[in-house]
Amino acid sequence: MAVRLSRATLGQLSPSVRVPGYRAEELSPGIVHIGVGNFHRAHQAAYLDELFERGRDHDWAIVGTGVRDSDAEMGRDLAAQDFLTTVVTQEAGRSQARVTGAMIDFVAPGDTGQIIERLVDPRTRIVSLTVTEGGYYIDPATQAFDPGHPDIVADAADRLASPNTAFGLIAAGLLKRRAAGLPPFTVMSCDNLPGNGHVTADAVTGLVDLIDRDDARWIRESVAFPNGMVDRITPATSDRERQALRDDFGVEDSRPVFCEDFRQWVLEDHFPAGRPRLEEVGVQFVADVAPFELMKIRILNGGHAAIAYPAGLLDIHFVHEAMQDARIAGFLSALLDDEVIPVVPPVPDTDLVAYKHTIERRFANPKIGDTIRRLCLDGSNRQPKFILPTLRDALQAGRPIDGLALVSALWCRYCYGETESGQPIAPNDPSWPRLTAQAQQARSAPEIWLQMRDIYGNLADDPRFREAFGRALRRIWQSGTRACIDAYLASRVSA
Repeated sequence: MAVRLSRATLGQLSPSVRVPGYRAEELSPGIVHIGVGNFHRAHQAAYLDELFERGRDHDWAIVGTGVRDSDAEMGRDLAAQDFLTTVVTQEAGRSQARVTGAMIDFVAPGDTGQIIERLVDPRTRIVSLTVTEGGYYIDPATQAFDPGHPDIVADAADRLASPNTAFGLIAAGLLKRRAAGLPPFTVMSCDNLPGNGHVTADAVTGLVDLIDRDDARWIRESVAFPNGMVDRITPATSDRERQALRDDFGVEDSRPVFCEDFRQWVLEDHFPAGRPRLEEVGVQFVADVAPFELMKIRILNGGHAAIAYPAGLLDIHFVHEAMQDARIAGFLSALLDDEVIPVVPPVPDTDLVAYKHTIERRFANPKIGDTIRRLCLDGSNRQPKFILPTLRDALQAGRPIDGLALVSALWCRYCYGETESGQPIAPNDPSWPRLTAQAQQARSAPEIWLQMRDIYGNLADDPRFREAFGRALRRIWQSGTRACIDAYLASRVSA
């Protein structure tokens, strides 16, 4: 019989499950975190849990909140188990379970007054967020903040009286602190974006600019937005994982997190209001995060895109199964060697080829259960961040681009909405109807796909890219995904 997770039942869990050695009463809040999904609880919250376990910095516990209906559901489930989470790390030969307790409270989305009260609380010195790559209101073509988005316009029209966006909440909290004579908190993005601190600053100040330019100027001059690189493969939780936790460890947890053992967090050390001593549990504090995040975004996230769309078209369900396909694994390796790594700038104390091999091992981990569908999600936001910037740099350097163009063509073919076996692909992007319509027209006229200027920008005008993309998409439709990858690998051998 599995034990239902709660503070009261920690002593009943199997000795194989590590539990917090500190008590909730010993903790006090220091961080408000927006978006307490799987990645946050496997990453930031797990680091803090280890720090608390060492008896350090107990005044930096997390108060969670969010802005979406799914955040409300998450909060209710976590509250029912005293905000505890079982984090299961998995490698090919072993699994380990640890109950973490870094979160001590949750404020429901929509309870704006209570959220802002937490933000204004002098004990709150960091406000962090994990709202996904698509949650920053970025124009895909310009990669700049979009002040015309309806959500932003609504918060501005309301003058932050009852904000519905993460950035509206942050802005309202900062301005109330200013009015009260309190120092600002630090705003720390934990999302997978290049320059995520700068992007977050642009979103907060861009919104406030629509209301009061003096307030926006104060935020720019007074508030710290450190950049950071985060990394840990963390799939969505399904009944499969919940059952595995019951069977393997005897824990009944409605919101467990399964993830790989590997993790990395590189942070710019810019926290004027103070910070927990996370360096004691493996966080790297550096003067410049940019080289680390560019490496990760282009090699790991770009690598995910490279295997996701061919695997999706071939009805492959799990990421490790894609890596067992010699063609797909070969395509990933060749693409990274020939087209991606050559345009990644040097990273301090890092061998990029060794990093690539680590990525390949991580993708091939059979215990993670990461799905191809998750990697294919939200391509309209991810392609402009993970693939197209590498394409631009390769074109500018006069380097090969056929593999990168093939990745983009495979994405187009995926958005057609049907695998090569004729199975329907369920909507997998906020812009799915539009993408499907474009992909269906592009079957006979590839250039139509590149007309999405908000995604491709001036890349659509580059004759090398247009020709390579068109050739790849036509070949996919004529010969199939496997033949296209074979042709790419053969051309590499003969070059």
